[in-house]
Amino acid sequence: MNTLSAAQNLAAGVWQSGLGQFLAGLIVVVVLIGAVWIGFRIRDREPGPPKPEEQPRRPETDRLPGEMSEYRRPAEMPQTDGEHRLMPYQLKDSGTSGTETSPEPPSEEKRKWGGISSGGFGSGGTGHGD
Repeated sequence: MNTLSAAQNLAAGVWQSGLGQFLAGLIVVVVLIGAVWIGFRIRDREPGPPKPEEQPRRPETDRLPGEMSEYRRPAEMPQTDGEHRLMPYQLKDSGTSGTETSPEPPSEEKRKWGGISSGGFGSGGTGHGD
């Protein structure tokens, strides 16, 4: 006993013959072409890229706005007579983390590495001074 109606039989026959898949594919292609066309129209309404003379300019100085330039040098350690050790309250305030600011750059000798060849992490080096 066949419980399918005539319309259902026709629809099943169309789908099985490949006409249904072709129409579904054609609808998908039309939707994709329409989406691309709408995208082109939206892009055409947007303003173009700025011209070189419209680009923002950097300030005449070589620094960024709000940037400060200073050089750091190690803070001087107080000297003792060798018999008495220094106590923490005799040292300067540790808020500067052991460095002071200086307006002039360090000399070339102080900027160069001291000659201890320790190697980097994982480089296979033997360690400090070896």
